[in-house]
Amino acid sequence: MRHERQGGARACASWTLRAALLLAALAAVAGCSRLTFVRPDFDKVKYEDTGPHIEVRDDKRSKDANSARNRVQLASAALRSGDLDGAERDARTALKADPRSADAHTLLGAIAARRGNAAVAGEHYKKAVELAPERGAFLNNYGVWLCGNGRAAESLSWFDRALNDSTYPTPGAALANAGSCADSAGQRERAERDLRAAVALDPANALALGSLARIELGKGNAFEARAFSERRLAAAPADAESLVLASQIEQKLGDTAAAARYVQRLRAEFPDAQGSGTGDDGKR
Repeated sequence: MRHERQGGARACASWTLRAALLLAALAAVAGCSRLTFVRPDFDKVKYEDTGPHIEVRDDKRSKDANSARNRVQLASAALRSGDLDGAERDARTALKADPRSADAHTLLGAIAARRGNAAVAGEHYKKAVELAPERGAFLNNYGVWLCGNGRAAESLSWFDRALNDSTYPTPGAALANAGSCADSAGQRERAERDLRAAVALDPANALALGSLARIELGKGNAFEARAFSERRLAAAPADAESLVLASQIEQKLGDTAAAARYVQRLRAEFPDAQGSGTGDDGKR
């Protein structure tokens, strides 16, 4: 049963990273605005907007780059409104103006992911890091994609590269992603190290707090797991996974009333979710 809980938790973590990847892409192209991860629930993993590099020069290349940036902003706005066709049209127009626009490739990756085409999304995220190999946001995005597509161990080096970018505004985001993916890859020592480092930098990092709660529960440390779970629920709006985990922790501690309260929240706030952590196997 314990192995089933751990496997389910890792699957949830993997789903959360895939869902958060669209937020990462939007954050990378949304100008100065900052989006905080924790779902399609785009809020579980933090991604920073590093902003496009701008050179002011009165030549055709500079004008094309400016045109591409304008189109990327239009595409980003269209994607936010749910207009995938319009977003793709503007993103591709941006690429025609500036074939080296890593922001446009990132946005096209987000659009492909939204349409369920993981392979095409990966191609665009990889192209973005090829065009901007030192930019932490793009390196982080590609690492998230790798992790969410069965290549968790491979993703870790990309997070390390993102952390080497001294201009990356919040390294806690990459550390939280690295820790969660290390756990998925079975690298428990690294997972705990990176997750705790993420929390030290960002005490309200929901991904890191939730991941640590899962790890501690898996180790049989229910009291420590409860502490991280409560902090995670206070840090950001609850999602189905965090409520299931909280109910499992309370059940482990023998507080069936508290476990039932979390199940009630789960069913009220996420009626389509399955699994309660109280032995009902997700049946209602």
